[in-house]
Amino acid sequence: MTTHSEAQTIDHRRLGASGPLVTSPGLGAMSMSGAYGPTTDDEGVSAILAYLDAGGTLIDTGDFYGAGHNEMLIGRALRTRSREDVVLSVKFGAVLSPDGAFIGFDGRPDAVRNSLAYSLRRLGTDYVDVCRPARLDPDVPIEETVGAIAELVEAGYVRSIGLSEVGAETIRRAAAVAPISDLQIEYSLLTRSIESNGILAACRDLGIGITAYGALAKGLFAGKTGGNRAMFPRFQGENLAHNETIVTALGEVASAKGITLPQLAIAWVAAQGEDIVPVVGSRTVQQVRATLTSTEVVLSPNDLAEIDEVLTGTEVRGDRYPSALMAQLDSER
Repeated sequence: MTTHSEAQTIDHRRLGASGPLVTSPGLGAMSMSGAYGPTTDDEGVSAILAYLDAGGTLIDTGDFYGAGHNEMLIGRALRTRSREDVVLSVKFGAVLSPDGAFIGFDGRPDAVRNSLAYSLRRLGTDYVDVCRPARLDPDVPIEETVGAIAELVEAGYVRSIGLSEVGAETIRRAAAVAPISDLQIEYSLLTRSIESNGILAACRDLGIGITAYGALAKGLFAGKTGGNRAMFPRFQGENLAHNETIVTALGEVASAKGITLPQLAIAWVAAQGEDIVPVVGSRTVQQVRATLTSTEVVLSPNDLAEIDEVLTGTEVRGDRYPSALMAQLDSER
Protein backbone atom coordinates (compact mmCIF):
# COMPACT_ATOMS: atom_id res chain seq x y z
CA MET A 1 0.00 0.00 0.00
CA THR A 2 1.24 3.45 -0.84
CA THR A 3 0.01 6.84 0.25
CA HIS A 4 0.69 10.18 -1.33
CA SER A 5 1.81 13.18 0.68
CA GLU A 6 1.52 15.71 -2.12
CA ALA A 7 -1.56 17.85 -2.73
CA GLN A 8 -4.76 15.83 -2.75
CA THR A 9 -6.09 14.86 -6.16
CA ILE A 10 -9.67 13.88 -6.92
CA ASP A 11 -10.35 10.72 -8.89
CA HIS A 12 -12.65 11.12 -11.90
CA ARG A 13 -14.79 8.27 -13.20
CA ARG A 14 -17.68 7.98 -15.62
CA LEU A 15 -21.02 6.60 -14.48
CA GLY A 16 -21.32 3.73 -16.91
CA ALA A 17 -21.10 4.04 -20.67
CA SER A 18 -23.87 6.65 -20.92
CA GLY A 19 -23.58 8.69 -17.73
CA PRO A 20 -21.71 11.80 -16.62
CA LEU A 21 -18.09 12.13 -15.55
CA VAL A 22 -18.02 12.47 -11.76
CA THR A 23 -15.58 12.64 -8.90
CA SER A 24 -14.91 9.68 -6.65
CA PRO A 25 -15.86 9.52 -3.84
CA GLY A 26 -19.23 11.17 -4.22
CA LEU A 27 -20.96 13.05 -1.42
CA GLY A 28 -24.05 11.45 0.12
CA ALA A 29 -26.21 14.17 1.67
CA MET A 30 -28.84 12.13 3.57
CA SER A 31 -27.28 12.58 7.02
CA MET A 32 -27.50 16.37 6.61
CA SER A 33 -31.24 16.03 7.16
CA GLY A 34 -31.15 14.21 10.49
CA ALA A 35 -30.95 10.58 9.39
CA TYR A 36 -28.31 9.74 12.00
CA GLY A 37 -28.89 12.45 14.54
CA PRO A 38 -29.42 16.20 14.84
CA THR A 39 -27.51 18.62 12.67
CA THR A 40 -27.87 22.21 11.48
CA ASP A 41 -28.49 23.67 8.05
CA ASP A 42 -25.41 25.87 8.30
CA GLU A 43 -23.30 22.81 9.07
CA GLY A 44 -24.73 20.97 6.07
CA VAL A 45 -24.19 23.87 3.69
CA SER A 46 -20.60 24.22 4.88
CA ALA A 47 -20.00 20.51 4.29
CA ILE A 48 -21.39 20.71 0.74
CA LEU A 49 -19.26 23.75 -0.09
CA ALA A 50 -16.16 22.11 1.40
CA TYR A 51 -16.69 19.13 -0.91
CA LEU A 52 -17.14 21.34 -3.96
CA ASP A 53 -14.18 23.55 -3.02
CA ALA A 54 -12.00 20.44 -2.84
CA GLY A 55 -12.92 19.65 -6.44
CA GLY A 56 -15.80 17.25 -5.80
CA THR A 57 -18.75 17.21 -8.16
CA LEU A 58 -21.13 14.30 -7.37
CA ILE A 59 -23.85 15.04 -4.79
CA ASP A 60 -26.42 12.34 -4.09
CA THR A 61 -29.81 13.09 -2.53
CA GLY A 62 -33.41 11.90 -2.45
CA ASP A 63 -36.62 13.91 -2.64
CA PHE A 64 -37.75 12.11 0.53
CA TYR A 65 -34.64 12.87 2.62
CA GLY A 66 -36.09 14.98 5.39
CA ALA A 67 -39.33 15.15 3.34
CA GLY A 68 -37.72 17.60 0.91
CA HIS A 69 -35.43 19.32 3.39
CA ASN A 70 -32.30 17.79 1.87
CA GLU A 71 -32.98 19.13 -1.59
CA MET A 72 -33.70 22.60 -0.22
CA LEU A 73 -30.43 22.49 1.71
CA ILE A 74 -28.49 21.54 -1.41
CA GLY A 75 -30.29 24.24 -3.36
CA ARG A 76 -29.20 26.80 -0.80
CA ALA A 77 -25.59 25.66 -1.01
CA LEU A 78 -25.55 25.77 -4.81
CA ARG A 79 -26.70 29.38 -5.07
CA THR A 80 -23.06 30.48 -4.98
CA ARG A 81 -21.80 27.83 -7.39
CA SER A 82 -22.01 27.26 -11.13
CA ARG A 83 -24.65 24.63 -11.88
CA GLU A 84 -22.47 23.05 -14.56
CA ASP A 85 -19.79 22.26 -11.95
CA VAL A 86 -22.11 19.96 -9.99
CA VAL A 87 -23.56 16.53 -10.80
CA LEU A 88 -26.87 16.08 -8.97
CA SER A 89 -28.12 12.53 -8.49
CA VAL A 90 -31.71 12.41 -7.22
CA LYS A 91 -33.76 9.45 -6.00
CA PHE A 92 -37.55 9.61 -5.90
CA GLY A 93 -40.60 7.49 -5.17
CA ALA A 94 -40.50 6.80 -1.44
CA VAL A 95 -43.85 7.49 0.20
CA LEU A 96 -43.73 8.86 3.75
CA SER A 97 -46.16 9.16 6.62
CA PRO A 98 -46.22 12.39 8.69
CA ASP A 99 -43.85 10.87 11.24
CA GLY A 100 -41.28 10.23 8.51
CA ALA A 101 -41.78 6.47 8.28
CA PHE A 102 -41.52 4.76 4.89
CA ILE A 103 -44.90 3.37 3.92
CA GLY A 104 -44.35 2.44 0.29
CA PHE A 105 -43.03 3.44 -3.13
CA ASP A 106 -44.69 5.06 -6.12
CA GLY A 107 -43.20 4.47 -9.55
CA ARG A 108 -46.17 5.46 -11.67
CA PRO A 109 -45.30 7.73 -14.63
CA ASP A 110 -47.39 10.60 -13.24
CA ALA A 111 -45.62 10.25 -9.89
CA VAL A 112 -42.26 10.37 -11.66
CA ARG A 113 -43.15 13.66 -13.31
CA ASN A 114 -44.67 15.08 -10.13
CA SER A 115 -41.63 14.17 -8.02
CA LEU A 116 -39.25 15.82 -10.45
CA ALA A 117 -41.35 19.00 -10.56
CA TYR A 118 -40.90 19.42 -6.81
CA SER A 119 -37.21 18.42 -6.89
CA LEU A 120 -36.37 21.01 -9.52
CA ARG A 121 -38.02 23.75 -7.46
CA ARG A 122 -36.35 22.71 -4.19
CA LEU A 123 -32.93 22.34 -5.80
CA GLY A 124 -33.23 25.62 -7.65
CA THR A 125 -32.32 24.12 -11.01
CA ASP A 126 -33.98 23.32 -14.32
CA TYR A 127 -32.49 19.84 -14.69
CA VAL A 128 -30.97 17.00 -12.69
CA ASP A 129 -28.02 14.99 -13.93
CA VAL A 130 -29.22 11.55 -12.78
CA CYS A 131 -32.79 10.65 -11.85
CA ARG A 132 -33.57 7.26 -10.33
CA PRO A 133 -36.41 5.45 -8.53
CA ALA A 134 -35.32 4.79 -4.96
CA ARG A 135 -36.84 1.31 -5.03
CA LEU A 136 -38.84 -0.85 -7.40
CA ASP A 137 -42.58 -0.28 -7.17
CA PRO A 138 -43.97 -3.86 -7.18
CA ASP A 139 -47.22 -2.63 -8.70
CA VAL A 140 -45.66 -0.77 -11.64
CA PRO A 141 -43.52 -2.44 -14.33
CA ILE A 142 -40.01 -1.01 -14.34
CA GLU A 143 -40.48 -0.35 -18.06
CA GLU A 144 -43.18 2.20 -17.28
CA THR A 145 -41.12 4.00 -14.63
CA VAL A 146 -37.98 4.13 -16.76
CA GLY A 147 -40.02 5.09 -19.81
CA ALA A 148 -41.36 8.12 -17.94
CA ILE A 149 -37.84 9.20 -16.98
CA ALA A 150 -36.75 8.71 -20.59
CA GLU A 151 -39.46 11.18 -21.65
CA LEU A 152 -38.04 13.67 -19.15
CA VAL A 153 -34.60 13.12 -20.66
CA GLU A 154 -36.05 13.95 -24.08
CA ALA A 155 -37.62 17.09 -22.63
CA GLY A 156 -34.31 18.22 -21.14
CA TYR A 157 -35.25 17.95 -17.46
CA VAL A 158 -33.00 14.92 -16.83
CA ARG A 159 -29.58 14.08 -18.26
CA SER A 160 -29.20 10.38 -17.32
CA ILE A 161 -31.31 7.56 -15.90
CA GLY A 162 -30.19 5.59 -12.87
CA LEU A 163 -31.53 2.69 -10.81
CA SER A 164 -31.36 1.83 -7.12
CA GLU A 165 -31.46 -1.46 -5.20
CA VAL A 166 -32.85 -3.63 -8.00
CA GLY A 167 -31.90 -7.13 -9.10
CA ALA A 168 -30.26 -8.37 -12.29
CA GLU A 169 -33.51 -9.18 -14.09
CA THR A 170 -34.94 -5.73 -13.39
CA ILE A 171 -31.69 -4.10 -14.51
CA ARG A 172 -31.86 -5.90 -17.85
CA ARG A 173 -35.52 -4.99 -18.35
CA ALA A 174 -34.83 -1.34 -17.58
CA ALA A 175 -31.81 -1.21 -19.90
CA ALA A 176 -33.96 -2.55 -22.74
CA VAL A 177 -36.11 0.61 -22.49
CA ALA A 178 -33.41 3.30 -22.27
CA PRO A 179 -29.68 3.70 -21.48
CA ILE A 180 -28.98 3.33 -17.75
CA SER A 181 -26.01 5.23 -16.33
CA ASP A 182 -25.60 3.52 -12.98
CA LEU A 183 -27.09 1.38 -10.26
CA GLN A 184 -26.96 2.73 -6.73
CA ILE A 185 -26.62 -0.12 -4.24
CA GLU A 186 -24.94 -0.97 -0.95
CA TYR A 187 -21.44 -2.36 -1.44
CA SER A 188 -18.68 -2.53 1.14
CA LEU A 189 -16.23 -4.83 2.87
CA LEU A 190 -19.19 -6.18 4.85
CA THR A 191 -21.77 -6.18 2.04
CA ARG A 192 -20.54 -7.95 -1.08
CA SER A 193 -23.65 -9.75 -2.30
CA ILE A 194 -23.62 -8.00 -5.69
CA GLU A 195 -20.51 -10.03 -6.51
CA SER A 196 -22.38 -13.34 -6.25
CA ASN A 197 -26.04 -12.64 -7.06
CA GLY A 198 -25.54 -11.54 -10.66
CA ILE A 199 -26.09 -7.82 -10.11
CA LEU A 200 -22.50 -6.71 -10.68
CA ALA A 201 -22.15 -9.04 -13.67
CA ALA A 202 -25.35 -7.71 -15.25
CA CYS A 203 -24.22 -4.11 -14.82
CA ARG A 204 -20.86 -4.84 -16.40
CA ASP A 205 -22.46 -6.73 -19.28
CA LEU A 206 -24.62 -3.68 -20.00
CA GLY A 207 -22.04 -0.95 -19.40
CA ILE A 208 -23.81 0.29 -16.27
CA GLY A 209 -21.75 1.81 -13.47
CA ILE A 210 -22.15 1.28 -9.73
CA THR A 211 -22.57 4.10 -7.23
CA ALA A 212 -21.83 2.24 -4.02
CA TYR A 213 -23.28 3.51 -0.78
CA GLY A 214 -22.53 2.15 2.67
CA ALA A 215 -18.74 1.99 2.28
CA LEU A 216 -18.42 2.75 5.99
CA ALA A 217 -21.04 0.12 6.88
CA LYS A 218 -23.50 2.79 8.06
CA GLY A 219 -20.85 4.13 10.45
CA LEU A 220 -19.59 0.84 11.86
CA PHE A 221 -16.15 1.41 10.33
CA ALA A 222 -16.06 4.86 11.93
CA GLY A 223 -16.93 3.54 15.40
CA LYS A 224 -20.47 4.91 15.30
CA THR A 225 -23.10 2.50 16.58
CA GLY A 226 -25.66 4.67 18.37
CA GLY A 227 -28.69 6.74 17.49
CA ASN A 228 -30.98 5.62 14.70
CA ARG A 229 -28.56 2.84 13.77
CA ALA A 230 -30.19 0.68 16.44
CA MET A 231 -32.95 -0.06 13.92
CA PHE A 232 -30.54 -2.02 11.75
CA PRO A 233 -30.11 -5.72 12.67
CA ARG A 234 -26.34 -5.47 12.25
CA PHE A 235 -26.23 -3.00 15.15
CA GLN A 236 -28.22 -5.12 17.57
CA GLY A 237 -27.08 -7.33 20.45
CA GLU A 238 -24.93 -10.32 19.57
CA ASN A 239 -24.88 -9.29 15.92
CA LEU A 240 -23.14 -6.05 16.81
CA ALA A 241 -20.66 -7.78 19.13
CA HIS A 242 -19.72 -10.23 16.36
CA ASN A 243 -19.50 -7.57 13.68
CA GLU A 244 -17.25 -5.43 15.84
CA THR A 245 -14.72 -8.27 15.90
CA ILE A 246 -14.51 -8.04 12.11
CA VAL A 247 -14.13 -4.28 12.36
CA THR A 248 -11.32 -4.72 14.87
CA ALA A 249 -9.45 -7.12 12.59
CA LEU A 250 -9.74 -4.78 9.62
CA GLY A 251 -8.73 -1.87 11.82
CA GLU A 252 -5.51 -3.67 12.66
CA VAL A 253 -4.76 -4.03 8.95
CA ALA A 254 -5.34 -0.34 8.40
CA SER A 255 -3.29 0.67 11.42
CA ALA A 256 -0.36 -1.47 10.33
CA LYS A 257 -0.34 0.42 7.05
CA GLY A 258 -0.53 3.84 8.64
CA ILE A 259 -4.07 4.72 7.56
CA THR A 260 -7.49 4.83 9.16
CA LEU A 261 -10.11 2.13 8.77
CA PRO A 262 -12.51 4.52 6.98
CA GLN A 263 -9.74 5.32 4.48
CA LEU A 264 -9.18 1.61 3.93
CA ALA A 265 -12.88 0.88 3.55
CA ILE A 266 -13.53 3.63 0.99
CA ALA A 267 -10.33 2.85 -0.94
CA TRP A 268 -11.29 -0.83 -1.06
CA VAL A 269 -14.62 -0.04 -2.73
CA ALA A 270 -12.93 2.25 -5.24
CA ALA A 271 -10.34 -0.44 -5.99
CA GLN A 272 -13.00 -2.93 -7.12
CA GLY A 273 -13.20 -1.33 -10.56
CA GLU A 274 -13.13 1.94 -12.47
CA ASP A 275 -16.87 1.47 -12.99
CA ILE A 276 -17.54 1.78 -9.24
CA VAL A 277 -17.88 5.11 -7.41
CA PRO A 278 -18.24 5.07 -3.62
CA VAL A 279 -20.78 7.59 -2.33
CA VAL A 280 -20.00 8.43 1.28
CA GLY A 281 -22.44 10.15 3.60
CA SER A 282 -21.08 13.21 5.41
CA ARG A 283 -22.67 16.04 7.35
CA THR A 284 -19.70 18.11 8.55
CA VAL A 285 -16.68 19.74 6.96
CA GLN A 286 -14.43 17.48 9.02
CA GLN A 287 -16.17 14.35 7.72
CA VAL A 288 -15.94 15.56 4.12
CA ARG A 289 -12.22 16.20 4.44
CA ALA A 290 -11.65 12.83 6.09
CA THR A 291 -13.56 11.08 3.30
CA LEU A 292 -11.52 12.77 0.59
CA THR A 293 -8.26 11.56 2.15
CA SER A 294 -9.23 8.08 0.90
CA THR A 295 -8.05 9.22 -2.54
CA GLU A 296 -4.52 9.30 -1.12
CA VAL A 297 -4.61 5.54 -0.54
CA VAL A 298 -3.60 3.12 -3.28
CA LEU A 299 -4.26 -0.56 -2.57
CA SER A 300 -1.95 -3.00 -4.31
CA PRO A 301 -2.99 -6.53 -5.34
CA ASN A 302 -1.12 -7.79 -2.27
CA ASP A 303 -3.05 -5.37 -0.05
CA LEU A 304 -6.35 -6.55 -1.48
CA ALA A 305 -5.33 -10.18 -1.00
CA GLU A 306 -4.42 -9.48 2.62
CA ILE A 307 -7.80 -7.88 3.23
CA ASP A 308 -9.59 -10.84 1.65
CA GLU A 309 -7.58 -13.18 3.86
CA VAL A 310 -8.74 -11.32 6.97
CA LEU A 311 -12.35 -11.65 5.82
CA THR A 312 -12.10 -15.32 4.86
CA GLY A 313 -14.16 -17.46 7.20
CA THR A 314 -15.99 -14.49 8.67
CA GLU A 315 -19.44 -13.30 7.78
CA VAL A 316 -21.32 -10.22 8.88
CA ARG A 317 -24.34 -11.00 11.02
CA GLY A 318 -27.71 -9.34 10.59
CA ASP A 319 -29.58 -8.08 7.55
CA ARG A 320 -28.85 -4.71 5.99
CA TYR A 321 -32.27 -3.35 6.95
CA PRO A 322 -35.16 -4.32 9.23
CA SER A 323 -37.29 -7.15 7.82
CA ALA A 324 -40.08 -4.88 6.54
CA LEU A 325 -37.61 -2.81 4.52
CA MET A 326 -35.68 -5.87 3.33
CA ALA A 327 -38.92 -7.20 1.86
CA GLN A 328 -39.11 -4.08 -0.33
CA LEU A 329 -35.69 -4.64 -1.89
CA ASP A 330 -35.83 -6.12 -5.38
CA SER A 331 -32.05 -6.57 -5.08
CA GLU A 332 -32.54 -9.10 -2.28
CA ARG A 333 -34.99 -11.35 -4.12
